[in-house]
Amino acid sequence: MIVEHALLNVKAGQEAAFEAAMREAAPLIAASPGFLGIEVRPSCESSGLYLLLVQWRSLEDHDPGFRSSERYQRWKALLHRFYEPFPTVGHFAAPIALSPH
Repeated sequence: MIVEHALLNVKAGQEAAFEAAMREAAPLIAASPGFLGIEVRPSCESSGLYLLLVQWRSLEDHDPGFRSSERYQRWKALLHRFYEPFPTVGHFAAPIALSPH
């Protein structure tokens, strides 16, 4: 499993619209082969900053998988207009350390 990570800087005053669009977009990514889970968390310190975490079975399930799909085109149309600047996306491998819950 890999984890996709992005810090999403949402334009000021558009947080509520972004959150509504994200709720609409979530089923698009969830329907993708290899998708395992998504979290979108607002920052406790910075208004308009969100952490996106998506779990994928493999990097290829995300890119080219989801990114080359029609679902991604709809995802882009719903969400990309909110970001300033556009986020950098990274991918992380299996954890090297875990703590018990």
